[in-house]
Amino acid sequence: MKYLAAYLLLTSAGNASPSAEDIKTVLSSVGIEPEEDRLSSLLSELEGKDINELIAEGSAKLASVPTGGAVAAAAGGAGGAAPAEAAEEEAAPAEEEKEESDDDMGFGLFD
Repeated sequence: MKYLAAYLLLTSAGNASPSAEDIKTVLSSVGIEPEEDRLSSLLSELEGKDINELIAEGSAKLASVPTGGAVAAAAGGAGGAAPAEAAEEEAAPAEEEKEESDDDMGFGLFD
């Protein structure tokens, strides 16, 4: 991920085709020792490809992945009164936690 982040940083700075040395320079500036095999693997995968097109393709693929939110909503609608009771039970512990976090151990900010 760090190699791809360095690559994207360089492309956003105007370097349309960053070299291995460019990426090594970025990574070493933040104290990361680059691994040659991972760096060469990334560059070989990205060779001759437009990074903006790759990002657009990836976004389109992620948009088609189901997230499971619809399943939870469908299951909640079928339960009737049970979800309302669960929501009340969840709200009660949150209030108790808030009370505990308000404890200032006998002194306050402006005392």
